[in-house]
Amino acid sequence: MIDLQQRAAGVLLHVTSLPGPYGIGDFGPDAYRFVDWLQSAGQRIWQWLPTTPIGPGNSPYQSVSAFAGSPLMVALEPMIAAGWLAPPALPEGGFDPHRVDFGRVLTWRQTQLRTAYAGFVAKNDRTERDAFAAWAQTQASWLDDYSLFMALETAHQGQPWWRWPQPLRTRETAALAAARKTHADEIGFWSFVQWRFDTQAAALKRYANERGVAIMGDLPIFIAHHSADCWSRPDLYFLDDDYQPTAVAGCPPDAMAPTGQRWGNPLYRWDRMAKEDFAWWTARLRRALHQADVFRIDHFRGFAGYYEIPATCPTAEEGVWLPGPGKALFDAIERVLGPLPIVAEDLGLITPDVFELRDGCGFPGMKILQFGFGTDASDDFLPHNWGRNFVAYTGTHDNHTVRGWWSTATERERAYAGSYLPANDNDIHWAMIRACCNSVANIAVHQLQDVLGLGVEHRMNTPGTVGDHNWTWRFDWTMVDAEATRVLGLITAASGRTAFELANLS
Repeated sequence: MIDLQQRAAGVLLHVTSLPGPYGIGDFGPDAYRFVDWLQSAGQRIWQWLPTTPIGPGNSPYQSVSAFAGSPLMVALEPMIAAGWLAPPALPEGGFDPHRVDFGRVLTWRQTQLRTAYAGFVAKNDRTERDAFAAWAQTQASWLDDYSLFMALETAHQGQPWWRWPQPLRTRETAALAAARKTHADEIGFWSFVQWRFDTQAAALKRYANERGVAIMGDLPIFIAHHSADCWSRPDLYFLDDDYQPTAVAGCPPDAMAPTGQRWGNPLYRWDRMAKEDFAWWTARLRRALHQADVFRIDHFRGFAGYYEIPATCPTAEEGVWLPGPGKALFDAIERVLGPLPIVAEDLGLITPDVFELRDGCGFPGMKILQFGFGTDASDDFLPHNWGRNFVAYTGTHDNHTVRGWWSTATERERAYAGSYLPANDNDIHWAMIRACCNSVANIAVHQLQDVLGLGVEHRMNTPGTVGDHNWTWRFDWTMVDAEATRVLGLITAASGRTAFELANLS
């Protein structure tokens, strides 16, 4: 659908940031409207953040499953149209149109999904039953464990899997068989939600593709300890006899984080995965390609070398670097799936082996323009130093918005950027978008917040922090004026990233 070696432009906006009446963005009508808007502005890529279920801190990077889709993204309108759900009454006071209140939204959405499932069970016809059964059969390799995991989590009041009764914790065959019978209806509910997620995601992707818009997904490198993945295959991770991690993921101390970053994810047993020809990763990437045309792999450097932190260390100060699986991993996947449409997130502490792996696989890397003004003209993040095989960003979800960056930058950084771009307080966001689009990088992607010229309060996430300011941002259509659409389309066309005629955008 999208050739990463051709010039194109796109917008980064997570599905949850879309407008809509039900507290959080989803695959409903506003997602289709956003595709239409992208097409009208000459954009050929819609980049999402991970669509897996959220975890601690409402982050999609700490999910209970590397394969499942987020129940929060399941649109209610199609289930209302199917007759499984009556138009729901909003909670008192409604929902904030500009921020996701996860506490309220999670509870309310869960109620609607359970009501819709009950409606489906009571009212479905044979065609719908057969479609559900056929889909579940094709997804059984991950769905069976995931749906049972969620049913057991519910039955045990959210306790992590290593605190479940021993027969379930150790996955004794008889205990699992009994649990499947006992919790059959709950298993059916979680499978139903995933069916609706897949059906709706596929419909939206098809709609986008028909309008020349590709979907770019996002694949976190690590999985969460409390996850169906870790519970179903604990042998693939560094865990002790009590299923506790002996080592965890993170990154070493630097100027921004004096004690490093301790993420806490269990680390892969790459040796054991290699003996299975990396079958788990092949299955994971096959799943990703069902939902997106191309995807970014987060923390790509971890495949070349990863930072191992002893689980007993409360910070990341005692970690060591160890070799990752390298190109053998991607070669194994390509033998099954063919060429991989991957963008490598190659940011942070990068060493030559990371570049060697990225280039050896032929994957585009990433450039962040906001990072370019801290030193001098030799900085790798300045456009005159970029190559073609990159995706250029004004900033990502982990950065300030452009105007937020400008307001918090040092005086020297502002002077340098103002001279280089050139730009001032009023047009810094357009100057950065134009610089990315005019560069030789094949792909240019911009946060919607930057297209709209929004400030620091519209930031999506601040790494290393937990709080209501992260992952909650939403926009409404009154923010998207015709002039912003016209200017974005004009810049995109002028830089050769769309087939639109300039005359149509004047």
